[in-house]
Amino acid sequence: MGSGRRVALLTREYPPNIYGGAGVHVEYLARELVHLVELTVHCWGEPRPKRAGPRVIAYEPWESLGGAAPLLAALRAMSIDLEMAAGVEGASLVHSHTWYTNLGGHLAKLVHEIPHVATVHSLEPLRPWKAEQLGGGYALSCFSERTGLEAADAIVAVSSAMRDDILATYTAIPPERVTVIHNGIDTVEFQPDPGRGFLGRLGVVANRPTVLFVGRLTRQKGLTHLLDAARLLDPPAQLVLCASAPETPELGAEIAAKVEALRAAGHPVVWIEEMLPRPELIQLLTHATVFVCPSIYEPLGIVNLEAMACETAIVATRVGGIPEVVEDGVTGLLVPLELRDGEPVEPALFAREIAERVNRILADPALAARYGKAGRARAVERFGWRAIAERVVVLYEQVIDAHAH
Repeated sequence: MGSGRRVALLTREYPPNIYGGAGVHVEYLARELVHLVELTVHCWGEPRPKRAGPRVIAYEPWESLGGAAPLLAALRAMSIDLEMAAGVEGASLVHSHTWYTNLGGHLAKLVHEIPHVATVHSLEPLRPWKAEQLGGGYALSCFSERTGLEAADAIVAVSSAMRDDILATYTAIPPERVTVIHNGIDTVEFQPDPGRGFLGRLGVVANRPTVLFVGRLTRQKGLTHLLDAARLLDPPAQLVLCASAPETPELGAEIAAKVEALRAAGHPVVWIEEMLPRPELIQLLTHATVFVCPSIYEPLGIVNLEAMACETAIVATRVGGIPEVVEDGVTGLLVPLELRDGEPVEPALFAREIAERVNRILADPALAARYGKAGRARAVERFGWRAIAERVVVLYEQVIDAHAH
């Protein structure tokens, strides 16, 4: 980009506070963008220590919005949107990520008369279970997202399926305003780790076939269905769950009850209730026989790329952008899923089909190895972060030039 063009990146998550795929996306995108543009990251949370990379400005929600009521979570997000809109003064362009900052990007566009680019990692209307988490705040999250996206100068969809969902959900958005730029993966950092030193600490039996799940405890990730499938897994496979931060106490209790029932029935389950440091996660991914992504909604699924980069075979749901990452019969196996109102029409059938595909890979180590090798090759060839950042900068240039005219 030309000299003097400054980009303000708006995000809820930024290191060290990352809990989901959108945060991973922003971390790696910012790491590449800082070499291509004059970048400032505006994020949630406590002040970040100065270090190499972009300048980082952090924001806390208004103290007057303290409390435990679910709707307050959305109001706190909106308070940060207001602060971010004021804080980006001097930027040439603002780039928001997720509903948490889409409204902030829109307000910045209005008050500073600069273009707004928004990256869509998911869509609130397609996640109806969030009403359970946010209460009345769900209406506010939907409002924030709709307002920001419908007025954005350009929208980045992280998959072709995500683009289709955006245009179907928000029909006021012109198709030419939505560009597909996939999520990426650092295949230097994420590569097979032959070491096993972390496995014992995590409670994983190193020489036992391992079925691994990594994800947040949200209904979107489909963990309840994987736990139902686990009753049908062939022994001696162990199920390892790297899952924490339930979106509601009720969901946390439901998962805990299913895990205890599996253990009582003699099925080995290791539940790691923490966000692992990256070296430990990479080792866990490397030594899994099969990585399972049972999501019922997934615009792309960075975690599948992470597992593929570690040469691990995948079993994943054929939803959203997952088929753009996991090639059925080449890097793993896809599970068909019919949904109604955001839930599987036949949950028992869904669980059986997950188990059948996992068991097929568990029974054939050569097949697992072949899928793993093909998965890493696909991750390296198609999903590098530098190329993705360069495409984003081209979009910035187009939007800024159009705004100037």
